[in-house]
Amino acid sequence: MKRGSDASSELREPLVFFLDRSLGKKKVAQALRQAGAVVEVHADHFPADARDEDWLRVVGSRGWIVLTKDERIRYRPNERSALLRSGVRAFILTARDLTGEEMGEVSSPSWP
Repeated sequence: MKRGSDASSELREPLVFFLDRSLGKKKVAQALRQAGAVVEVHADHFPADARDEDWLRVVGSRGWIVLTKDERIRYRPNERSALLRSGVRAFILTARDLTGEEMGEVSSPSWP
């Protein structure tokens, strides 16, 4: 018989990481997927000119975790408000000198 914690972990949905357009479509996504993460890319769900306020609301409703290198998002009132209202969990990668592969490696711990 399984213990409660073992059974509940099997029922949990996998974490889904959403890469906004600032992280591109391929390199970071590929690095994360190779590490075993489930990844969704901005270009697969939204037009290139989608307002941050709009996609943040949708991504938040889906429970996805945002990865971005747009550090200004926290300073723009409309975007910051959308980020907070939507309940999005987000990581803002601020190291400007990292390659796409390096950002993927930094963002991906060992996945089970």
